[in-house]
Amino acid sequence: MVYVTRREVFSASHRLTNQELSDDENIEIYDKCNNPYGHGHNYTLEVVVAGNINPKTGYVIDLKKLKKIIKSKVISKVDHHHFNFDVDFMKGIIPTTENIAIGIWKLLVNEITEGKLYSVKLFETENNYIEYKGE
Repeated sequence: MVYVTRREVFSASHRLTNQELSDDENIEIYDKCNNPYGHGHNYTLEVVVAGNINPKTGYVIDLKKLKKIIKSKVISKVDHHHFNFDVDFMKGIIPTTENIAIGIWKLLVNEITEGKLYSVKLFETENNYIEYKGE
């Protein structure tokens, strides 16, 4: 099994808040991430595809194809957008990094036809990231 990774970066904003909780509860849980105006991150996304090497091409997946899929299905929807207001696949979902990674997985899983989507890793900061490997 070979694992191929494509990395992309994007900038986006969000506000962590649960409409079912009081203002005090949201502040206690989300602290500065509950800022009423939101806040932003420079995210790094890593998409990993697993598979066997195609003897005809020498690839698991052509990285140009993977780049095109990620840019059209994900980056175009999230870069310089606000997850709470602008991103259709996050409507009604608390935009934690965990939930964003799951949303990105759902956008990509059926688009990758060479190899199989293995994981989505989303870095919110240099020190904090989430990795999702499907259900």
